[in-house]
Amino acid sequence: MHNTDTYTGASFSLQNRVLRLVWNLCYLILFKYSPRPFHAWRSFVLRLFGAKLGKNVHIYPKVQIWAPWNLVIGNDVGVANGVDLYSQGLITLEDRVIISQRSYLCTGTHDYTKKGHPLYTQPITVKKNAWVAAECFVGPGVTIGEGAVLGSRAAAYKDVAPWTIVGGNPAKYIKDRILEA
Repeated sequence: MHNTDTYTGASFSLQNRVLRLVWNLCYLILFKYSPRPFHAWRSFVLRLFGAKLGKNVHIYPKVQIWAPWNLVIGNDVGVANGVDLYSQGLITLEDRVIISQRSYLCTGTHDYTKKGHPLYTQPITVKKNAWVAAECFVGPGVTIGEGAVLGSRAAAYKDVAPWTIVGGNPAKYIKDRILEA
């Protein structure tokens, strides 16, 4: 439950804040400085904090994760160094997704039409075989369609259609993605 007035109190419960404190300590000790090839170790640590991960998940040590319990990650997924998974809400990365370096997936925002600008979250989903290229932004409530490519430094504020390539800020259609045989 989120506070309706962020000027007068915390947006998240005390339990949530304590759990994030414990996560951040473990992140520093067990995750962030682990050797690059220790993907299975980092997956183990994330599972301890409630992340649901498939097989062959490669999350690199310099990935920032706000709340691992809000992550659902399929098989054969790669998340590069410098990615920020701002998982105040649910982030789902389906099978064979790639999230390239320094991309930012943000599930939280504020309602600027209400007093106190209360926080609210909307889930992000990246469908199978999609690629979020380097330094992209994916906003709250966005779905990146199956096989889609969000080009480098693009910003997706709305859903991206399946099997398309988009780029720019805001992201716009460039062309269809057609795989060679």
